[in-house]
Amino acid sequence: MNIQQFRYGSDNLAYVLFRGMEAAAVDPGAVNAISSFIQNRGLALKYVVNTHTHPDHTTGNQAILNLTGAVYLDIDQLIRQREFALDGETVEVIHTPGHTKDSVVFHSDGILVTGDTLFTGKAGKCFTGDYKAQFESIKKLMMFPENTTIHAGHDYVKEYMNTAKKIEPDNKAIDEFLKTYSPDNVFSTLADEYRINPSLRFNSRKIIDVLKKQGLSVQTEYDRFRSVMSIV
Repeated sequence: MNIQQFRYGSDNLAYVLFRGMEAAAVDPGAVNAISSFIQNRGLALKYVVNTHTHPDHTTGNQAILNLTGAVYLDIDQLIRQREFALDGETVEVIHTPGHTKDSVVFHSDGILVTGDTLFTGKAGKCFTGDYKAQFESIKKLMMFPENTTIHAGHDYVKEYMNTAKKIEPDNKAIDEFLKTYSPDNVFSTLADEYRINPSLRFNSRKIIDVLKKQGLSVQTEYDRFRSVMSIV
């Protein structure tokens, strides 16, 4: 599976997943750029999908559908069928409630398109208030191999690295990661996230010490996750 990233607005990130001559557009706000990419590559846009239904992620849906004649797979359908295919290769759909009730992540061939479920440096804001569901969603993603690449729905890298640095000022991995960061292609690996992302470092001794010093609960994994989310 191949992936191409497109930036739109101030920090939104759209994607095209493609294999062979078939493609799917994910959160396709960058309508013109995606359309040009599809045409220049000689691809057929088979599907349009979203990671969740916040309007900044759905804004390009109708325009790209009108331009290409692709099929729109809505969130409910995606959650029910749990997958779709591009040129015979499966794209897995993983329901990840927390940020929103309808949040999903797309996985194929070591690629995770995470929308607002997981960013570089932080889990997404839990607008549902259901932190238990968010914790379970994050745990699902943590089951993937460490070389899995993370492709999020926004570029908040500098903001979230600043926050992480305030929490762990001696974490040299943050500075090392920032040296590799490019706004032209925003991604990380799960291995990176385990080094720099407080939301995934809730079992780290250093993070546990930070939480204890702030009088926050560290008794269980969920307690630690919830405590981290209260300070990031």
